[in-house]
Amino acid sequence: MFSGIVEEMATLINIEHEQENIHLTLRCSFTDELKIDQSIAHNGVCLTIVRLKDKTYTVTAMKETLERSNLGSLKIGDHVNIERSMTMNGRLDGHIVQGHVDQTAKCVNIEDADGSTYFTFEYPFNSQLAQRGYFTVDKGSVTVNGVSLTVCEPTNNSFKVAIIPYTKENTNFADIEIGSIVNIEFDILGKYIARLNTFTK
Repeated sequence: MFSGIVEEMATLINIEHEQENIHLTLRCSFTDELKIDQSIAHNGVCLTIVRLKDKTYTVTAMKETLERSNLGSLKIGDHVNIERSMTMNGRLDGHIVQGHVDQTAKCVNIEDADGSTYFTFEYPFNSQLAQRGYFTVDKGSVTVNGVSLTVCEPTNNSFKVAIIPYTKENTNFADIEIGSIVNIEFDILGKYIARLNTFTK
């Protein structure tokens, strides 16, 4: 379980392919605090540490994860938003994030907002998935590349988020441009409500 508050950006330093899996090796400032089997969200994707070596750690992404996320398109040197799992006595500063990315979206517009920045993301609309809670609502929550954000101006297949300068400087939103592919996780509360609604019809 995560909160969508990114701790820092890790740097991807190596990629290994093993059949349909890929092993990603990264470096961050708190590598010495990590341990094998620990869960860390990478651009919003929960992955397990499988190796620690020389101030780096390695995680493995399987086929389904690669198909649903942007991890398969990462290149050596890329910055990856990372967050360790929540502690039971921690504050929920963002919203409930599972680390189970639902799909990717494309950045289709970036506009200045007198100091902050508006990013618009578009994704393929699927009515069956929408009925299961895969949608956004105005002032609701969404996770983009692991960052907990508030939705504005949602449509059936797009939404806009406002990014303050601090977030842009301290996450890989600084690297996002028109055409960039990001990971999105829809709000789990919306999914539960949509599921409950199927039992009341």
